Amino acid sequence: MIRTAVLIAATAALLAACSSGSEGDAGKAEAPPPPPLTEAQKVAVFESLPAPWAQGDLDNGRRAAARCRSCHTFTPGGSNMTGPNLHGVFGRKAGGKDGYNYSNALKDASFVWDGERLDHWLENPKQFLPGNKMSFPGVADATDRRDLIAWLMVETAAPPAA
Repeated sequence: MIRTAVLIAATAALLAACSSGSEGDAGKAEAPPPPPLTEAQKVAVFESLPAPWAQGDLDNGRRAAARCRSCHTFTPGGSNMTGPNLHGVFGRKAGGKDGYNYSNALKDASFVWDGERLDHWLENPKQFLPGNKMSFPGVADATDRRDLIAWLMVETAAPPAA
């Protein structure tokens, strides 16, 4: 009986520790994630994209993103998985998503994600940044990469300022 009580208490303590966030977040109050964009906001974001992303096919981009879903989430406040959540990736420093354990290559990278860098990354991640831990071989087709990046630019955009 005592052994069962100790196991229950230990399990409860472990679960409480796991649900409290990552090490560096102790004491920090997290802001709630922004709401997802409305369809009208997504259309506005797409219409504002620069070339070549403005010529993207968002349906093809969504289909191409299926390759990414086993490791990444895209929604505001989405969890990190094998790879980091990609919401808000554009304009973010490489290796800069809080709460994700990046490879040293990404931690030490000195660039900010934009469409062009992501295009080169997606073409061949290991060649673009040797030493990164992403095992994905890349997206060889340039049109699929363009469409995927356009879709990401729309789906992971921050909501407009109020």
